[in-house]
Amino acid sequence: MTPLLKVSEAEVSYGPIMAVHKASLTVDKGSIVTIIGANGAGKTSLLNATAGLVTASGHFEFDGQNVDVLDVEDRLEMGLCIVPERGELFGSMSVEDNLQLGFYTHRRDRAGLRARLAEVFDYFPRLAERRLQLATTLSGGERQMLALGRALMSRPRLLLLDEPSLGLAPLIVSEIFRIITALKQSGVGILLVEQNARAALECADYGYLMETGEITLHAAASALLDDPRLARAYLGGS
Repeated sequence: MTPLLKVSEAEVSYGPIMAVHKASLTVDKGSIVTIIGANGAGKTSLLNATAGLVTASGHFEFDGQNVDVLDVEDRLEMGLCIVPERGELFGSMSVEDNLQLGFYTHRRDRAGLRARLAEVFDYFPRLAERRLQLATTLSGGERQMLALGRALMSRPRLLLLDEPSLGLAPLIVSEIFRIITALKQSGVGILLVEQNARAALECADYGYLMETGEITLHAAASALLDDPRLARAYLGGS
């Protein structure tokens, strides 16, 4: 089976600093793959390169098609959608208007817009309750839900999620990961960047550990949870 995403020998540099060095990974259709590691390990740079937000060398395939030369808008139209850290919402616009912006690539389908809004509100009932509120008035957890909901409006085939649990209370983190798992069950593939290694591995099918720009360990998520090297470094094991 052709993987939904295949990244081969990706490298990202910022001037003389190499943030990602020869990183390779795959994401199968309808699976959750997580990239874990310490702050500054290169996780976000690899995610941004996959989305087309930063210049990278190497090779990127989406559903068997070469996307190396495509920009972020073209990749989005193919179904590859990134949710950046902290969401980057339009605070002076309402919740519903932010969501409608996510439907931009399908904007001529008015009936589809109404149906998609209803689906997103099913995932996030709290957003339905606050649909007329300005995004800037939302709590941190609600803002993260709105960022995820806006991405879902584009009908993605693969979601790239950058630190969705960052700065959130434990109960909200649990809710966010519950929704991520539900999205997988709907057939959406997910590439998840997280510092919360345990939460990420508990919901993922496969995991990659990044250290100083390189992927140093990868295995089924359940195997990584039991790996003593990972436990010592990231999971608080003895």
